[in-house]
Amino acid sequence: MLFLFVAIMIVSTLLFLYYVHRRRRNDCRTPLGTDWPILGMLPQVLCKLSQIHDFATTILREKGGTGEFMGPWFTNLNYMVTSDPMNVHHMFSKNFDNYVKGPEFQEMFNPFGDGLVTNDSETWKYHRTLLHSLFRKKSFETMSEKTIQEMVQHSLLPILDHACLHGKVLDLQEVFSRLMFEETCLLLLGHDPNNLSIEFPLAEVEKAFDEVQETIFYRHYVPRSVWKFQEWLQIGEEKKLTKACKIFDQFLYSCITRKRQELISKPNTSGDDVLSGIMMSEEKSKMVHDDKFIRDVIFNLFAAGRDTITSGLVWFFWLVATHPSVEAKILEEIEKQFGATDGEKCKSLGTEDVEKLIYLHGALCEGLRLFPPIPIERKQPLKHDTLPSGHRVNPNTTILLFTYAMGRFEEIWGKDCMEFKPERWISEKGGIIHVPSYKFISFNAGPRTCLGKDVSFFQMKIVAAAVLRNYRIQVVENHRVIPVHSIILLMKHGLKVNISRR
Repeated sequence: MLFLFVAIMIVSTLLFLYYVHRRRRNDCRTPLGTDWPILGMLPQVLCKLSQIHDFATTILREKGGTGEFMGPWFTNLNYMVTSDPMNVHHMFSKNFDNYVKGPEFQEMFNPFGDGLVTNDSETWKYHRTLLHSLFRKKSFETMSEKTIQEMVQHSLLPILDHACLHGKVLDLQEVFSRLMFEETCLLLLGHDPNNLSIEFPLAEVEKAFDEVQETIFYRHYVPRSVWKFQEWLQIGEEKKLTKACKIFDQFLYSCITRKRQELISKPNTSGDDVLSGIMMSEEKSKMVHDDKFIRDVIFNLFAAGRDTITSGLVWFFWLVATHPSVEAKILEEIEKQFGATDGEKCKSLGTEDVEKLIYLHGALCEGLRLFPPIPIERKQPLKHDTLPSGHRVNPNTTILLFTYAMGRFEEIWGKDCMEFKPERWISEKGGIIHVPSYKFISFNAGPRTCLGKDVSFFQMKIVAAAVLRNYRIQVVENHRVIPVHSIILLMKHGLKVNISRR
């Protein structure tokens, strides 16, 4: 009898809690799925985790672009989810000051430290002003152009030549990742890690940075209590994160120390890399930056630059390789502007050259639309507000913007939104059509628009033109292409291809 009584009491308590739980959530007018007792909507997410981006796109289409996700009881996994461009415009531009990253974001992204990605208000403004002054220097723009041209000619093309000669299957994602890691190191640190060569040397530092981003994504879909417990015990994903951060931090701090010693021994050095620029700006502004500040600045720029361009390139080449008609038009444009290759390896193009490649620009934009490098953005309001979609938010609301879904909405891009169609970016007069950043948000929007947008496009065009002009890329038969679980949209199994000379 006692057992039966206890069982009845437990069931009654659970039913009561469920009733309270439903009452507490009764203002959620657009639930994104079935709200199960105790577990909330988490089960369906876990079941679809391997296709989470496409799953979220389908659900958001059904719900008009915005809805509420309710996680397990007594967890912090409750989100307002949106892909509505008017909501984006409201949060990122019109009411920018009310929507911040917030303390939860900063805790989740704590490996980033106090950098441009994680900060808000005055700290963010200081970081952005500092970096804006460095990026807009003519010497930095010249260095950016020269660096990527030299790396394409002396590192990238020799690797592709070697693969052609020996008939090797190449993972283009690994190649581009190494290319952009090395290029980012040179631009940010003035340091060449020499990880891009035919031998493909062990890249422990680069791998560590990838693991940091994968673990941060993991924190998005497990309760905070779970990953904090793992962090405390140093087990599972959190143990991997701690180890990865240690490896990458050792690399950054060694570069910072070496650069300080270099500037002391050679005070008249006119370094154009970002690290030199930050240290040399201290003398002019009388603002001393400690090593932790500089580490955080560089870490954030690595995430903003290296991986986003790698993502843009790898999805672009997959799309082009699987759409021969688009490839033919890109090659036709290149030949029209610069002549045929005649079997000779072509030199890398310059800034003025790639500006003439309008169709290539449209193809890159299409790739970024369908596969945005950062598929999910996160915001939190400081004050109560109502979004243009009619959904109410408060300071406890975490808002997730699914940029991946935005690129696949018929209401934004038309009935052919799922097609890879560079022509949609080209006007009748042959110029690039401007699309508002709150619709095409691959480079963020409003005051947080990416400082390196122009440099990023230039780098991608240089690589794309050089590779396509010299080589045929064919995806290995039956190679499975799916996104990896990370805050950056890369391919889980890489991009395995066969390469031949044109």
